[in-house]
Amino acid sequence: MTPAVRCGIHTPVVILLPGYSAPWEVDGTIADIAKVAQAAEHFAYHHVTCSEHVVIPSDVAAVRGARYWDPLATFGYLSAVTTSIRLATNVLVLGYHHPLEIAKRYGTLDRVCNGRLILGLGVGSLKQEFDLLEVPFADRGHRADEALRALRTSLSQRQPSFKGKYYRYSDMVVDPPALQTRMPIWIGGRTARSLRRAVEFGDGWMPFGLSADQLGAMISKIRGTPEWESRKQPLEVVLSNDHPFDPSGDPKGTVDQAEKLLVSGATMLQLHLMHHSVGHYVEQLEAMAKLSIFESARPERPDPPAVR
Repeated sequence: MTPAVRCGIHTPVVILLPGYSAPWEVDGTIADIAKVAQAAEHFAYHHVTCSEHVVIPSDVAAVRGARYWDPLATFGYLSAVTTSIRLATNVLVLGYHHPLEIAKRYGTLDRVCNGRLILGLGVGSLKQEFDLLEVPFADRGHRADEALRALRTSLSQRQPSFKGKYYRYSDMVVDPPALQTRMPIWIGGRTARSLRRAVEFGDGWMPFGLSADQLGAMISKIRGTPEWESRKQPLEVVLSNDHPFDPSGDPKGTVDQAEKLLVSGATMLQLHLMHHSVGHYVEQLEAMAKLSIFESARPERPDPPAVR
């Protein structure tokens, strides 16, 4: 019998992706997003997501979509109307931010949401956006690796310090730091390097645009490497379905497709669901939660900081 798996969702409305987004999302509101997040929490989903792009060139929008709600503002609102579901950036582009900017802004958000933040991070690939923001593109991979090292030492520290090639800082205060002692970092991407980056620096890997065979081969190849063996905790492999699931209309097909993702190496699913309205989306969340493949997720709450 295939084991059940925890599930998060690609939040509707916050992005409009050609081929995935439904017509109702065009005029979707923050109230609609909140209704979905509250329903996902009620049915014990693990997390909701929000992605980052500052701008999308017009000629790229037909492929990547043009809408991207800002995750900091969106999650600040959702943290006030939910209590347990986790909030996952999917993803922040490392090159657009100084590590201390992320530590301060998202450390504050981690306090606001009471330690429910998952920091999804990626290297980025949209050169036009890098150019507009006047940040280096050619060496973005090396910069991202160093930024990840810096974040690991800084996210939960009030007085962080780091010395590297691109980033150096000490003798300063970042207050508030993140509430979580070790904020989960998930790495996005679709290359073998992104997986190696996740194994080396992260707590999870959430790839996109790869077939089940490609995913399975990449995961199999890295198992048994020294980096994999030296990890102190398992790596979350958070896989998404290419074709939207329809758990209310096709429960068997949904389970079959979810099982294929588990065979590819998924330890958690991040779902695209078929939906025609916000009400239908909530119905699909409920239907999915009733399937045998679905595992209830009740994230552990961090202990409150000691009062001194």
